[in-house]
Amino acid sequence: MAAKNRSALLIVFVTVFIDLLGFGIVLPLLPRYGEYFHAEGPVLGLLMASFSAMQFIFSPIWGRLSDRVGRRPILILGLAGSTASYFVFGLASSLSPTARLAGLSPLTWLFITRIGAGIAGATISTAQAVIADVTSPLERARGMALIGAAFGIGFTFGPLVGAACVSSVPGGPPSPAAGYVASALSGLALLSAIFLLPESLRPSSTPSGGGWFLLSNLKAAVARPSIGLILASMFFTTFAFAQFESTLALLTKELGLADQNNFLVFAYIGLILTLSQGLLVRRLVPTLGEFRLSVIGTALMVVGLLGVAMAALYQSRPFLYMVIPVCVVGFSAVTPSLQSLLSRRSAASEQGGILGVGQGIAAVARILGPFVGISLFAKSATWPYWGGAAVMAFSVLLVFGLRTGPPLDDSPPPTREAVIKG
Repeated sequence: MAAKNRSALLIVFVTVFIDLLGFGIVLPLLPRYGEYFHAEGPVLGLLMASFSAMQFIFSPIWGRLSDRVGRRPILILGLAGSTASYFVFGLASSLSPTARLAGLSPLTWLFITRIGAGIAGATISTAQAVIADVTSPLERARGMALIGAAFGIGFTFGPLVGAACVSSVPGGPPSPAAGYVASALSGLALLSAIFLLPESLRPSSTPSGGGWFLLSNLKAAVARPSIGLILASMFFTTFAFAQFESTLALLTKELGLADQNNFLVFAYIGLILTLSQGLLVRRLVPTLGEFRLSVIGTALMVVGLLGVAMAALYQSRPFLYMVIPVCVVGFSAVTPSLQSLLSRRSAASEQGGILGVGQGIAAVARILGPFVGISLFAKSATWPYWGGAAVMAFSVLLVFGLRTGPPLDDSPPPTREAVIKG
C-alpha cells in the first residue's frame, strides 16, 4: 500500500480513536453528572441521547459534503469541533450547580457540549469514506475493522480515564480533568490531521446526486433492495447492542458491583472489541468473506444476549463475564462486514453519502436502543436481553438475504498517484 494511503489510514485510526476515547470517558460519568447537576429522569435521558441525535442529523450531511469538497477538510473540521466541545465540557463540569457561565447554567452547557461533540463526531462517516477511497474492495472489510479497533481502544481507555476522574467523596463534584484530557488529545489529533492527512478523494470522482439529510438519502438508498437490506441489518444489530450497552451498568449494580468497577466492565468490553476487530476479524475476512462473517456475528450475538439474560435471571456475575465476550465478538464481526458490503455495493462517487446514511441509521438505533432497553429493564432485569436476542434472531434472517445481490465492486485499489496530498 502506498505511503500516502498508509498515512491516511493512520490518521483516520487516530481520529476515530480520539472520538471514542472522549465518548468512553464521558458516557460512564453522565449519570454522576446528572446526580450532581440535578439532571434526572427524562432530562438525563435527553442528555445521553443528544450526542447520537446529532450524529443522526449530521452523518449524512458530512458524508455528502465530503463527496464534494474532499475528506480532509471535513475531518479537520470535526476534530476542531471535538477539541472545543470537550474543553467546554471540562469547564462546565468544574462549576457548582448554581453557578453561571455566560448567563447559562452548567447543565445547559453540558447539553451544548454534548450536542457539539455529536456534530463533530458525525464525521466518522467521512472517515469510513477515506477507508473506501484508499483500500481495494477486497480489503474493504479489513479497513472497516481498523475503525472498529479504534472504537475498541478508545472505549477501553476512555472508561479507565473516566474512573480516575470519579470523586471518592459520595455526592462530590465531578472532576473537570476528563473533559480537558479529551480536549487535549483531540487537539493533538487535529494537528496530526492538519500536517499529515492527505486528501483521499480522487480528482476524477464526480459527486452523485442526492439530498443532504438522512430521509432523502435513505429513500434513494432503499430503492436498491440490497442496500435497504444492509441498512435494516445495521439498524437491528446496533439497536440490540445499544440495549445491552445502556443497561449493563444497571445490571452490574443489581449484581452488587461497586460504582467504580463499572468502569472496568466497560473497559473489558472495549478490550474485547479491540482484540476481536484489530486481530481476529481482520484475519478472518480474507478467508470467510463479509457475508459469512455477518452470519456468524449475528448468530453469536443471539447466543451472547441469551447468555446475558440467563446471567441476569440467575444473578451470576461470573457467568456474565463469560458471556459478554460472545456478544461483543459477534458485534465486532458483523459491524465492519456490513459496512464493507454497504461500501462495495455503492458507487465510488457516493461513498460519503451512502456511508453517512449507514451512520445515521446506526445513530437512530443508538437513540432508540437505550430508551427501549432502560424501559424494559424497569420491568425486569432480563427483558432487554431476551428482547435483544429476539431482534438479533430476526437479523440473522435479514443477513441471509444478503447472499444474493448485485455484483460486488472488485475494482483495483487506487494507485499512489491517485491520492492527492492535502
